[in-house]
Amino acid sequence: MRKKPKADPFYFEISLSVLNHLGRKLYRSFITVLGEAISNAWDADATNVRIYLDTQKNRMVIKDDGQGMNKDDFQEKFLKIGYSKRKDAKLSAKRQRPFIGRKGIGKLALLSCAERITIVSKVLRGQYVGGVIDNSGLDKAITDDLTPREYPLKDWNRLLLRRYTKNHKHGTIILFENINDGVRHSMSFLRKSIALYFRFSLLDKNFNIFLNDEKITTSSLDDLAMKTEFLWVINDLRDPYISHLKSIFKSDRNEFRSLKVKGGIKGFIASVQKPRDLKITTADERVGVDLFVNGRLREKDILKHMPTARVVESYLYGQIHFDGLDDKVDRFTSSRESVVADDPKFAKVIDLLKNKILNEVLNDWDTWRRKHRKEGDAENTSISRKERKAEELYNVVAEEYAIPGDDKSAKRIDAWVSELGEDAKFNFGSYAECFISENLIRRFITETKTPLTKEAKTTIAEFQRREKDSKEKGNISIELRKSNTKLSYLAMDDLANLVDKRDKMKNASLARDASEYKPIRDAMAHTALLTDEAKSKLTTVYENMKGRLRTLFLICHELGQLGYLSESS
Repeated sequence: MRKKPKADPFYFEISLSVLNHLGRKLYRSFITVLGEAISNAWDADATNVRIYLDTQKNRMVIKDDGQGMNKDDFQEKFLKIGYSKRKDAKLSAKRQRPFIGRKGIGKLALLSCAERITIVSKVLRGQYVGGVIDNSGLDKAITDDLTPREYPLKDWNRLLLRRYTKNHKHGTIILFENINDGVRHSMSFLRKSIALYFRFSLLDKNFNIFLNDEKITTSSLDDLAMKTEFLWVINDLRDPYISHLKSIFKSDRNEFRSLKVKGGIKGFIASVQKPRDLKITTADERVGVDLFVNGRLREKDILKHMPTARVVESYLYGQIHFDGLDDKVDRFTSSRESVVADDPKFAKVIDLLKNKILNEVLNDWDTWRRKHRKEGDAENTSISRKERKAEELYNVVAEEYAIPGDDKSAKRIDAWVSELGEDAKFNFGSYAECFISENLIRRFITETKTPLTKEAKTTIAEFQRREKDSKEKGNISIELRKSNTKLSYLAMDDLANLVDKRDKMKNASLARDASEYKPIRDAMAHTALLTDEAKSKLTTVYENMKGRLRTLFLICHELGQLGYLSESS
């Protein structure tokens, strides 16, 4: 019996369009692109990464002194899409660093930011290997539906890289030509971005990043640090930027708190003086609270996963570090720009941040802002809405008495102003209550056509006489009262006797409350600082008066006794 011929095997055929979808179209953030090159240098045990910008020629070069690649490495590892260093080991060979790279597709990010990318590399005592990827040529290859083997890299120009290959013993060099607009617009903020997002360069003394031969340090973030007001450090994160912040903090203007939480996370959260202070990158991008895993940025602005609609969010930035997300399960999106949204481990981090950390930050922020005479969080119910508004008014007025400078005299005067804060919060609110209630009674008397008593007329005449004498002494001829009616000369006790006078010993009445209210009201109206007992009494009596006034208004409304009701009928 004749044997059947063996069938040809089936196998995958990868189109170059994969490079388009996984490279040029997948990566949106320039930081992600830059991070891929820097992370590769880290994984290659580099000590130094040097970034050179030539804005006139629209070029950028990233050069490292890592182990480099030979011909086989370049073809079988770098150009092999999907190759992951973690398949062979978890730590780098020389410095035992934890590998940052994972899926082996991040290298395609390099295709997304320039028209031409030259990549060359060499090992110690070896020769350079590499080539050029021209995106215009790649476009044609994709249109022609070529396979990767039908699109070889072009030869690289040694003369073009001569400046960077000189004295370069080993490592990798990447040249970007004709950089995209989005990248070019980010260049002026590149130093700050590197200092913000590539933490391992600041934490590991054996790993340094240079921009045009100037080392990236925490001083690159001085603008941000100087505008930072408050700081919360989570589980004693060791970070040079935190140390830098503490060193420039002034004890009388800045606040710091250490937070202890379970769950394996570390980090810090800070707040700036004004929301616009966070716009240190581009007009459309701001610094936020970012997530790092093993020192690498994994998700920007994680507060978007827990929006509270509280004003404080627009003031916050910081870093949350949780290395537990880097385990056997790949929890990151293909673009490496975020964590998979429904990952259960990530959800626990978000829950911990929201319920154990952010709540503390929100409460502290409001307390500290108010302490330093600034607007706090109106959504915080630790004080009443009336108290908060009175406090804000006090803050505005207090600013007018601020003395420039930081000497003893300026601090002393500032302390005097601050001492008035608590009393001002009460007095300002109480004056508003007094102003509204007394003017409402005047209007009530007018609308209900309540006649003046003999006592009221005598009081009015006396106050008119006093005012006339005072105006003559002051050489004042203008009218002082907007509504110069007789009622404007009567205070709460006089007004109350007109509308609600009963036997004070037998019945609760507005007049009875007003007699208790008057001495404290007068002290407050003359800007005296009240005792705690007086404050409590004034508050209690005013609540009684307010309730009685509402009752009177309601009765008259139902009976149609208000003037405007009679006219309309």
